[in-house]
Parts: sequence; C-alpha cells; structure tokens
Amino acid sequence: MMLANGGSFYIDDGKPVKGLFDRTLENLSMVTGTLSFNVPVGYSLLVEAFQGDAGLKRRFFEELDLLFYAGASLPQDLWHALEGMTLEIKGEVPLMTSSWGLTETAPGALFNQEPIESAGVVGVPMTGVEVKLIPDEDMRCEVRVRGPNVTPGYFRNPDKTREAFDDEGFFITGDAMRLVDPDDPDRGMRFDGRISEDFKLSTGTWVRAAQLRLDLLGLLAPLAADLVVTGADRSAIGVMIFPNLAALERSGFGDAQEGGLLTDQGLLDEIRNRLADRARDATGSSVRVARALVLGAPPSIGEGEMTAKGNLNYRKVLERRKGLLERLYSNDDQAVVTV
Repeated sequence: MMLANGGSFYIDDGKPVKGLFDRTLENLSMVTGTLSFNVPVGYSLLVEAFQGDAGLKRRFFEELDLLFYAGASLPQDLWHALEGMTLEIKGEVPLMTSSWGLTETAPGALFNQEPIESAGVVGVPMTGVEVKLIPDEDMRCEVRVRGPNVTPGYFRNPDKTREAFDDEGFFITGDAMRLVDPDDPDRGMRFDGRISEDFKLSTGTWVRAAQLRLDLLGLLAPLAADLVVTGADRSAIGVMIFPNLAALERSGFGDAQEGGLLTDQGLLDEIRNRLADRARDATGSSVRVARALVLGAPPSIGEGEMTAKGNLNYRKVLERRKGLLERLYSNDDQAVVTV
C-alpha cells in the first residue's frame, strides 16, 4: 500500500505488552503517520497513554486519516474512546475500519468497502473469494472460505489438511458471524466470536462467550485490561479478570494479593456493584455473570497465555490457572465476587 502510493512506512518495534509498550510510545514521540494499523490491545494501551499525555495524543491524531484494527475484536467502548479523541483533536472522525481473515487466507478474506459506524463489522468477500455461511436457528453463521488466497494445506501434515476443508473445498475457519442487515447482504458481516469459544452450562444452556466478553470489557472499563469468561459444564457464568493496574492505581484501589488474586475490598465491591446493576437486565442464565475474581499475575507470553499480537489464549489461561478457576466456583472465598 505504501509503495503503490509513494508513501513512507514506519514499523513500530515495540509490543503491546507490559515492559515493551514504552518502546511504542517512544517511537510515536519521534514520528506519527496518516494511517494507523494495530491490534485492539495496542489501541487500548494507546488510549490509556493518551489520557496522561496530551502532547502525544495531539501528535498522533492531528494528521490521522485512517485507523485500522484487526487480529481480534475491538470493544465498542474503545471504539468510542478513539472516536472521541479524534473529534477533540481534529474536529472530525477519520475513516475507522477493519477486515477479517486468517493466516490460512493469506491473510484477508472479508474487507469493508464502505464506512462503518461501530466495531465488529468486517465487510464483504474480497474479489475472487467465496464465503459459505452455515447458520444456526438465530442466524449466527459459521464461516467457511474458498478462493485463490486460501492455503492448499499444512506442510507435511496431510491429516490436519483433510480436517481443515469440507467436502466442497471450503476452509473451515471456526469463526462465527452475523449479517449486518439480514435483508441486505451487501452491508457485510459482523464478527461474532469463535465457534470453539462457545460453551454449555451444566443446564445445557449455550453461552456465546466472545460477545459476552466484549460486553463485560465495556462494563468493567477501565478496571479490566482483559478477561476470560468461564462456566463450561458449571451452573453459572464466571469471569476471571486481568486488571488494568494503572487504572486501579488512578482509582485509588490497592494491589494487595492473596494466593494469586487481588483482594482490595473497594475494588471487589466496585466490580460487584457493576455486575449487580447489569444483572437487573441480563437475567437469563446465558448472559448473567454470577461470579468474578481479579487475577494478580498478568498473562504470560512465555507460557502461551498470550500471543505476540496480544490476544489471550483462553484455554491455556484456564489450564495454567486451574486452581484459581476452582476458587472462582467456591462458596467461601473472600477474594471471589458473587452476585
């Protein structure tokens, strides 16, 4: 894109994780651009930094024409925060957009071809790409892809290759989407999580974990940096929260720990109050969050809990913190919030 338009391309060699993000801020202090590409966790850390550095915020937004995210879902509250900052600096909102694909689709498959007004919209198939939608009773569709951009298979792994394609040659992505407008497919698709992230409670009720996670991140902002929705084969939904330590400090909450969990009573009461307010409307077992805890240690890249893009590996988090998961569902733990 930069070569075709005679532009300049700056690669940020920081990472959106604790201890390495300062490098990103240093880079931005030297040069900013007209187009910005990042993963959601990167934008989240930027918004937090901008709240304490008005000069850096102005330099970042004053010439920005496009803001692009991909790699994971962008919480709607973060979309609003970025919108608000661009309005403050520029008096207008630049083009905010996204796309969708996987490594196996090289990497794009869907792309927005018109402006969008909210996070999650990923557009329509790119030229030459076919998308198969397999809907459930609620028109939540499993997405499969076929086209010249799709890998023919996995290197020296014929078994995995066979499992990855259906009988019509479509690559099985495992992602779920909904039509933005069921009456007008040209409006594109909205990302709706991973099929594999969904789980059933012990009652047999399905929980759509990906959308619930986004809703909870908005509810718990800015206290939660990320979170894992729990409840598979249990009676109620729970949540394991990775805190935003800087936000906790600004809010006056302490960082005391016991057995790997934060125990500040003011913090736990605040989380309980927010979840209780939500529970007045979100009464169904598929959406009501009944338990929460706040993790003391951040996700580990080295142990596989977080990818290089800053996305959580939910299964690995639950596996490594199995003991804390059991505490979440205990009935007499002072570090566990119950609603």
